[in-house]
Amino acid sequence: MGTTFGMSTVSEQLKGLTQESKVPLAAINGDFYEKTEKYKGRPRDVQIWNGQVVSSPAGHMAFWLDSEGAPHMTNVFSRFRVIWPDGQSTPVGLNQDRQEDTAVLYTSVVGKSTHTAGGTDLVLEGATNSPALPLRLGIVYHMLLKEIRTAGDAPLTGDTVVLSVSSKLASRLPAFKPGSSLQLVTETVPDLSGATVAIGGGPGLVHNAKPMQWTGFLHMRHPRTAFGWNKDYYFLVEVDGRQSNISVGMTFPELADYLVKIGCQEAMNLDGGGSATLWALGAVRNSPSEGDERPSANALVVVRRKPPSEQKNN
Repeated sequence: MGTTFGMSTVSEQLKGLTQESKVPLAAINGDFYEKTEKYKGRPRDVQIWNGQVVSSPAGHMAFWLDSEGAPHMTNVFSRFRVIWPDGQSTPVGLNQDRQEDTAVLYTSVVGKSTHTAGGTDLVLEGATNSPALPLRLGIVYHMLLKEIRTAGDAPLTGDTVVLSVSSKLASRLPAFKPGSSLQLVTETVPDLSGATVAIGGGPGLVHNAKPMQWTGFLHMRHPRTAFGWNKDYYFLVEVDGRQSNISVGMTFPELADYLVKIGCQEAMNLDGGGSATLWALGAVRNSPSEGDERPSANALVVVRRKPPSEQKNN
Protein backbone atom coordinates (compact mmCIF):
# COMPACT_ATOMS: atom_id res chain seq x y z
CA MET A 1 0.00 0.00 0.00
CA GLY A 2 3.01 2.28 -0.46
CA THR A 3 3.64 4.91 -3.10
CA THR A 4 6.29 3.00 -5.08
CA PHE A 5 6.58 -0.50 -6.54
CA GLY A 6 7.75 -3.18 -4.18
CA MET A 7 6.98 -6.53 -2.62
CA SER A 8 5.37 -7.17 0.77
CA THR A 9 2.91 -9.60 2.30
CA VAL A 10 -0.79 -8.84 2.35
CA SER A 11 -0.58 -8.30 6.12
CA GLU A 12 2.24 -5.77 5.68
CA GLN A 13 0.38 -3.97 2.91
CA LEU A 14 -2.65 -3.51 5.15
CA LYS A 15 -0.54 -1.74 7.78
CA GLY A 16 -0.30 1.15 5.34
CA LEU A 17 -4.03 1.75 5.72
CA THR A 18 -3.87 2.42 9.45
CA GLN A 19 -2.91 6.05 8.88
CA GLU A 20 -5.65 6.60 6.32
CA SER A 21 -9.38 7.17 6.68
CA LYS A 22 -10.20 3.47 6.18
CA VAL A 23 -10.27 0.29 8.27
CA PRO A 24 -9.40 -2.93 6.37
CA LEU A 25 -11.94 -5.72 6.84
CA ALA A 26 -10.76 -8.38 4.39
CA ALA A 27 -8.15 -8.77 1.66
CA ILE A 28 -6.72 -11.17 -0.88
CA ASN A 29 -3.46 -11.05 -2.80
CA GLY A 30 -3.70 -9.49 -6.25
CA ASP A 31 -2.13 -9.57 -9.69
CA PHE A 32 0.80 -11.50 -11.08
CA TYR A 33 3.96 -9.37 -11.10
CA GLU A 34 7.36 -8.73 -12.63
CA LYS A 35 10.44 -10.06 -10.86
CA THR A 36 13.18 -7.98 -12.51
CA GLU A 37 15.31 -6.15 -9.95
CA LYS A 38 14.80 -2.71 -11.51
CA TYR A 39 10.98 -2.89 -11.43
CA LYS A 40 10.39 -5.69 -8.95
CA GLY A 41 6.77 -5.84 -7.91
CA ARG A 42 5.37 -4.08 -10.95
CA PRO A 43 1.90 -5.56 -11.57
CA ARG A 44 1.76 -7.56 -14.79
CA ASP A 45 -1.35 -5.75 -15.96
CA VAL A 46 -3.33 -2.58 -15.30
CA GLN A 47 -3.53 -1.19 -11.79
CA ILE A 48 -5.37 1.93 -10.71
CA TRP A 49 -4.95 3.10 -7.15
CA ASN A 50 -6.99 6.08 -5.87
CA GLY A 51 -7.67 6.99 -9.49
CA GLN A 52 -3.99 7.00 -10.48
CA VAL A 53 -2.85 4.52 -13.13
CA VAL A 54 0.49 2.96 -12.12
CA SER A 55 0.81 0.14 -14.67
CA SER A 56 -0.58 -0.18 -18.17
CA PRO A 57 -2.93 -2.87 -19.54
CA ALA A 58 -1.31 -5.90 -21.18
CA GLY A 59 -4.40 -7.56 -22.61
CA HIS A 60 -5.21 -9.85 -19.69
CA MET A 61 -8.43 -10.01 -17.73
CA ALA A 62 -8.93 -7.08 -15.36
CA PHE A 63 -11.47 -5.90 -12.79
CA TRP A 64 -12.34 -2.24 -12.36
CA LEU A 65 -14.86 0.11 -10.80
CA ASP A 66 -16.14 2.90 -13.04
CA SER A 67 -16.84 6.46 -11.93
CA GLU A 68 -20.27 5.39 -10.63
CA GLY A 69 -18.79 2.53 -8.59
CA ALA A 70 -20.16 -0.21 -10.87
CA PRO A 71 -17.95 -3.34 -11.27
CA HIS A 72 -16.65 -4.56 -14.64
CA MET A 73 -14.46 -7.41 -15.88
CA THR A 74 -12.94 -7.99 -19.30
CA ASN A 75 -9.61 -8.11 -21.13
CA VAL A 76 -8.13 -4.62 -21.31
CA PHE A 77 -5.66 -3.40 -23.95
CA SER A 78 -3.37 -0.40 -23.94
CA ARG A 79 -3.46 2.36 -26.54
CA PHE A 80 -1.01 4.52 -24.60
CA ARG A 81 0.96 6.72 -26.98
CA VAL A 82 2.97 9.89 -27.34
CA ILE A 83 2.10 12.37 -30.09
CA TRP A 84 5.20 14.23 -31.27
CA PRO A 85 5.32 17.90 -32.37
CA ASP A 86 4.87 16.91 -36.04
CA GLY A 87 1.78 14.80 -35.31
CA GLN A 88 3.44 11.40 -35.51
CA SER A 89 2.61 9.00 -32.68
CA THR A 90 4.52 6.21 -30.93
CA PRO A 91 3.11 3.52 -28.59
CA VAL A 92 4.47 3.74 -25.05
CA GLY A 93 4.57 1.41 -22.07
CA LEU A 94 4.22 2.54 -18.48
CA ASN A 95 6.66 1.98 -15.61
CA GLN A 96 8.23 -1.17 -17.05
CA ASP A 97 11.52 -2.44 -18.40
CA ARG A 98 12.33 -0.60 -21.64
CA GLN A 99 13.15 -3.04 -24.43
CA GLU A 100 14.98 -2.42 -27.68
CA ASP A 101 13.07 -0.26 -30.17
CA THR A 102 10.47 0.85 -27.61
CA ALA A 103 9.46 3.88 -25.55
CA VAL A 104 8.35 3.75 -21.91
CA LEU A 105 6.80 6.45 -19.74
CA TYR A 106 7.99 6.56 -16.12
CA THR A 107 6.32 8.15 -13.11
CA SER A 108 7.45 8.45 -9.51
CA VAL A 109 5.89 5.08 -8.58
CA VAL A 110 9.13 3.42 -9.79
CA GLY A 111 11.17 5.49 -7.32
CA LYS A 112 13.36 8.55 -7.46
CA SER A 113 14.67 7.80 -10.97
CA THR A 114 13.85 5.75 -14.07
CA HIS A 115 16.55 3.05 -13.60
CA THR A 116 17.15 3.22 -17.36
CA ALA A 117 20.52 2.89 -19.11
CA GLY A 118 21.38 4.32 -22.51
CA GLY A 119 18.82 5.70 -24.92
CA THR A 120 17.27 9.13 -24.44
CA ASP A 121 15.28 10.23 -21.40
CA LEU A 122 12.90 13.13 -22.01
CA VAL A 123 11.89 14.92 -18.82
CA LEU A 124 8.35 16.27 -19.26
CA GLU A 125 6.25 18.70 -17.24
CA GLY A 126 2.62 19.67 -17.68
CA ALA A 127 1.73 22.63 -19.88
CA THR A 128 -0.57 25.29 -18.48
CA ASN A 129 -3.54 23.89 -20.45
CA SER A 130 -2.92 20.27 -19.43
CA PRO A 131 -4.86 18.13 -16.94
CA ALA A 132 -2.83 17.83 -13.76
CA LEU A 133 -0.71 14.83 -12.86
CA PRO A 134 -0.80 12.05 -11.64
CA LEU A 135 -1.74 9.99 -14.67
CA ARG A 136 -5.32 8.84 -15.05
CA LEU A 137 -6.87 6.78 -17.81
CA GLY A 138 -8.61 8.23 -20.84
CA ILE A 139 -6.82 11.59 -20.68
CA VAL A 140 -4.78 13.61 -23.19
CA TYR A 141 -1.93 15.34 -21.33
CA HIS A 142 -0.25 18.35 -22.90
CA MET A 143 3.40 18.27 -21.90
CA LEU A 144 6.46 20.45 -22.38
CA LEU A 145 9.91 18.97 -22.89
CA LYS A 146 11.87 20.30 -19.93
CA GLU A 147 15.17 18.48 -20.36
CA ILE A 148 16.87 15.88 -22.56
CA ARG A 149 19.18 13.40 -20.83
CA THR A 150 21.32 10.83 -22.63
CA ALA A 151 22.98 9.16 -19.64
CA GLY A 152 19.84 7.33 -18.53
CA ASP A 153 18.40 7.04 -15.00
CA ALA A 154 16.68 10.43 -15.17
CA PRO A 155 15.24 11.78 -11.89
CA LEU A 156 11.50 11.60 -11.20
CA THR A 157 9.24 13.85 -9.14
CA GLY A 158 5.52 14.10 -8.54
CA ASP A 159 5.39 17.05 -10.96
CA THR A 160 7.26 15.42 -13.85
CA VAL A 161 7.25 12.25 -15.91
CA VAL A 162 10.04 10.84 -18.05
CA LEU A 163 9.59 9.39 -21.53
CA SER A 164 12.52 7.05 -22.13
CA VAL A 165 13.26 6.14 -25.76
CA SER A 166 15.65 3.40 -26.87
CA SER A 167 18.56 4.43 -29.09
CA LYS A 168 17.22 2.48 -32.05
CA LEU A 169 13.80 4.12 -31.84
CA ALA A 170 15.22 7.61 -31.15
CA SER A 171 17.03 7.56 -34.52
CA ARG A 172 13.67 7.42 -36.34
CA LEU A 173 11.81 10.08 -34.38
CA PRO A 174 11.14 13.66 -35.50
CA ALA A 175 13.34 16.43 -34.15
CA PHE A 176 12.54 17.85 -30.72
CA LYS A 177 14.26 20.19 -28.28
CA PRO A 178 13.67 21.65 -24.80
CA GLY A 179 10.42 23.60 -24.93
CA SER A 180 8.83 21.31 -27.54
CA SER A 181 5.19 20.38 -26.94
CA LEU A 182 4.18 16.72 -26.76
CA GLN A 183 0.93 14.94 -25.98
CA LEU A 184 0.60 11.83 -23.82
CA VAL A 185 -2.56 9.80 -24.42
CA THR A 186 -3.67 7.21 -21.82
CA GLU A 187 -6.35 5.49 -23.89
CA THR A 188 -7.47 1.90 -23.32
CA VAL A 189 -9.77 -0.59 -25.06
CA PRO A 190 -12.37 -0.78 -23.63
CA ASP A 191 -12.42 2.80 -22.36
CA LEU A 192 -11.68 2.91 -18.61
CA SER A 193 -11.99 6.69 -18.36
CA GLY A 194 -13.06 7.67 -14.86
CA ALA A 195 -12.17 4.31 -13.33
CA THR A 196 -11.17 4.71 -9.69
CA VAL A 197 -9.91 1.19 -8.98
CA ALA A 198 -8.50 -1.51 -11.27
CA ILE A 199 -6.50 -4.68 -10.85
CA GLY A 200 -5.32 -7.25 -13.36
CA GLY A 201 -5.29 -11.01 -13.16
CA GLY A 202 -6.89 -13.71 -15.23
CA PRO A 203 -8.18 -15.78 -16.63
CA GLY A 204 -11.86 -15.05 -16.24
CA LEU A 205 -13.73 -17.78 -14.37
CA VAL A 206 -17.45 -16.92 -14.41
CA HIS A 207 -19.50 -14.79 -16.80
CA ASN A 208 -23.26 -14.29 -16.59
CA ALA A 209 -23.39 -16.87 -13.78
CA LYS A 210 -21.87 -19.58 -16.00
CA PRO A 211 -18.39 -21.16 -15.80
CA MET A 212 -16.03 -20.14 -18.57
CA GLN A 213 -14.06 -22.74 -20.56
CA TRP A 214 -10.29 -23.40 -20.79
CA THR A 215 -7.78 -25.94 -22.04
CA GLY A 216 -4.33 -27.20 -21.06
CA PHE A 217 -2.53 -26.47 -17.78
CA LEU A 218 -5.58 -24.75 -16.33
CA HIS A 219 -6.86 -28.21 -15.36
CA MET A 220 -4.07 -28.82 -12.83
CA ARG A 221 -4.83 -28.43 -9.11
CA HIS A 222 -3.06 -25.58 -7.29
CA PRO A 223 -3.75 -23.05 -4.54
CA ARG A 224 -6.03 -20.36 -6.01
CA THR A 225 -7.19 -16.83 -5.33
CA ALA A 226 -10.33 -15.47 -6.99
CA PHE A 227 -12.60 -12.44 -6.86
CA GLY A 228 -16.25 -12.38 -7.85
CA TRP A 229 -19.51 -10.52 -7.41
CA ASN A 230 -23.24 -10.41 -7.99
CA LYS A 231 -25.73 -7.55 -7.65
CA ASP A 232 -25.64 -7.80 -3.85
CA TYR A 233 -22.22 -9.05 -2.78
CA TYR A 234 -18.49 -9.19 -3.51
CA PHE A 235 -16.72 -12.52 -2.94
CA LEU A 236 -13.07 -12.85 -1.87
CA VAL A 237 -12.16 -16.51 -2.33
CA GLU A 238 -8.98 -18.45 -1.51
CA VAL A 239 -8.33 -22.17 -1.99
CA ASP A 240 -5.42 -23.79 -0.15
CA GLY A 241 -3.37 -26.39 -1.98
CA ARG A 242 -0.09 -28.32 -2.32
CA GLN A 243 -0.68 -29.68 1.21
CA SER A 244 -1.87 -33.29 1.21
CA ASN A 245 -3.03 -33.08 4.83
CA ILE A 246 -5.10 -29.93 4.17
CA SER A 247 -5.94 -29.47 0.50
CA VAL A 248 -4.52 -30.32 -2.92
CA GLY A 249 -6.06 -27.21 -4.47
CA MET A 250 -8.53 -26.81 -7.31
CA THR A 251 -8.50 -26.80 -11.08
CA PHE A 252 -9.97 -23.74 -12.77
CA PRO A 253 -13.14 -25.65 -13.80
CA GLU A 254 -13.59 -26.81 -10.19
CA LEU A 255 -13.08 -23.28 -8.90
CA ALA A 256 -15.44 -21.79 -11.47
CA ASP A 257 -18.14 -24.32 -10.56
CA TYR A 258 -17.71 -23.47 -6.89
CA LEU A 259 -17.94 -19.73 -7.55
CA VAL A 260 -21.20 -20.24 -9.43
CA LYS A 261 -22.49 -22.42 -6.58
CA ILE A 262 -21.92 -19.67 -3.98
CA GLY A 263 -23.67 -17.08 -6.15
CA CYS A 264 -21.11 -15.28 -8.34
CA GLN A 265 -22.46 -13.69 -11.51
CA GLU A 266 -18.92 -12.68 -12.57
CA ALA A 267 -15.53 -13.83 -11.30
CA MET A 268 -11.87 -13.85 -12.24
CA ASN A 269 -8.68 -15.53 -11.14
CA LEU A 270 -5.85 -13.72 -9.37
CA ASP A 271 -2.30 -14.84 -8.60
CA GLY A 272 -2.35 -18.21 -6.85
CA GLY A 273 0.20 -20.80 -5.82
CA GLY A 274 2.41 -19.68 -2.96
CA SER A 275 0.93 -16.20 -3.21
CA ALA A 276 -2.62 -17.31 -2.37
CA THR A 277 -3.59 -15.43 0.81
CA LEU A 278 -6.85 -14.54 2.53
CA TRP A 279 -6.74 -11.97 5.36
CA ALA A 280 -9.85 -11.11 7.38
CA LEU A 281 -10.56 -9.19 10.59
CA GLY A 282 -6.96 -8.83 11.64
CA ALA A 283 -5.29 -12.11 10.64
CA VAL A 284 -4.43 -14.47 7.79
CA ARG A 285 -7.21 -17.08 7.70
CA ASN A 286 -5.79 -19.64 5.27
CA SER A 287 -2.80 -21.98 5.23
CA PRO A 288 -0.27 -20.60 2.68
CA SER A 289 1.35 -23.43 0.76
CA GLU A 290 4.89 -22.32 1.65
CA GLY A 291 4.15 -22.15 5.38
CA ASP A 292 4.18 -18.35 5.57
CA GLU A 293 2.81 -15.45 3.56
CA ARG A 294 4.68 -14.85 0.33
CA PRO A 295 5.36 -11.19 -0.54
CA SER A 296 3.17 -9.96 -3.40
CA ALA A 297 2.90 -6.85 -5.54
CA ASN A 298 -0.57 -5.68 -4.57
CA ALA A 299 -3.77 -6.74 -2.87
CA LEU A 300 -7.50 -6.30 -3.24
CA VAL A 301 -8.90 -4.90 0.02
CA VAL A 302 -12.40 -4.38 1.40
CA VAL A 303 -12.45 -1.43 3.80
CA ARG A 304 -14.80 0.41 6.11
CA ARG A 305 -14.54 4.17 6.01
CA LYS A 306 -13.83 5.72 9.40
CA PRO A 307 -16.33 8.31 10.64
CA PRO A 308 -14.90 11.84 10.96
CA SER A 309 -14.64 11.49 14.74
CA GLU A 310 -12.26 8.53 14.39
CA GLN A 311 -10.20 10.21 11.67
CA LYS A 312 -9.42 13.14 13.96
CA ASN A 313 -7.91 10.79 16.53
CA ASN A 314 -5.24 9.43 14.15
